[in-house]
Amino acid sequence: MTEQRSVLISGCSTGIGRCVAEGLKGRGYRVFATARKQNDVEELISLGFEAVQLDLASSASIRSAVEYALQKTGGVLYALFNNGAYGQPGAVEDLSRDVLREQFEVNLFGAHELANLVIPVMRRQGEGRIIQNSSLLGLVALKYRGAYNATKYALEGLTDTLRMELKGTNIYVSLIEPGPIRSNFRQNSYAAYKRNINKENSYYKEVYELTGKRLQTEGPVVPFTLGPEAVLKKVIHALESRRPKERYYVTFPTHLFAYLKRILPVRVLDKILEKI
Repeated sequence: MTEQRSVLISGCSTGIGRCVAEGLKGRGYRVFATARKQNDVEELISLGFEAVQLDLASSASIRSAVEYALQKTGGVLYALFNNGAYGQPGAVEDLSRDVLREQFEVNLFGAHELANLVIPVMRRQGEGRIIQNSSLLGLVALKYRGAYNATKYALEGLTDTLRMELKGTNIYVSLIEPGPIRSNFRQNSYAAYKRNINKENSYYKEVYELTGKRLQTEGPVVPFTLGPEAVLKKVIHALESRRPKERYYVTFPTHLFAYLKRILPVRVLDKILEKI
């Protein structure tokens, strides 16, 4: 790179966000790393990041984080990587309205608000990149992941629309769709499961017994799991390519199911997905 470009990243406490923040910083980007918990922010600062607290469920927190980055850069921001999200396990019939709303607040509405705040900045400077971290579960659905599926399907639709609306502005919008990646995602999902799902009164009590065990398992639980560096590679391409892709598939399962979704009848694909 011939000039330092600034990037705002949500969800940098661990996993994909931390890896991408470290990778881009090492590549010469000015990284504004964010995390929801203040102790994680302090850790990021100790690692040399310009870090700020960002709670995706709070509009005030979102505005404050964007203002912090813009103050530091003199009103310039080259890119936004919307990464922060969590997974709420549970059968659809066990998801209350409030629980589903909470999932949308973080995984969709927070990302949407961040993008809307930075688009005017990118319009003024004549360029920008918005990268949305979706999921394999934004392409296909799996049982007991309805809340997460719903937010990622919605993110995909909103992002596709935004990309078309920004055509010709030199602001490029990309989706990244990872399959299984090594991270703390399961630990965070287990906390959400314990907090919001009453297994004792559920038809799916036996399923939840297995769910709890799976979410507490250390290390990869499915084949073809990759490290977060696989996502970093795609983020770099989306930031630096003259023609970034609309979609970046990460991991073999994402490539496979994107293909199967194109060629198989819904009923056949459902049978395959039901066995996972």
